[in-house]
Amino acid sequence: MKRALLIMAAMTTLAAPAFADEALAKSKNCMACHAVDKKLVGPSYKDVAKKYTGDAKAVDALAVKIVKGGSGVWGAIPMPANTQVSEADAKKLAAWVLSQK
Repeated sequence: MKRALLIMAAMTTLAAPAFADEALAKSKNCMACHAVDKKLVGPSYKDVAKKYTGDAKAVDALAVKIVKGGSGVWGAIPMPANTQVSEADAKKLAAWVLSQK
């Protein structure tokens, strides 16, 4: 019984970051323009993850875009700056987006 509880606790801990980062994306209004699996105003998170597969600098680059905004990578519609997002939260969000394969 004790072993089963430890396994369940470990599984919950492993799953929690994905949910926490989706909650963070929702709390920072990212989901107003993005979705995990379909294009809205901006690209889907799965498309972003696919584009940056294998790019070791992607987390840092995307974190900067989250905070400062950007344009031209995904078309004519620019991504506005999100200055309310801290650098640490931006890196969490970027890592979560890149995990959406």
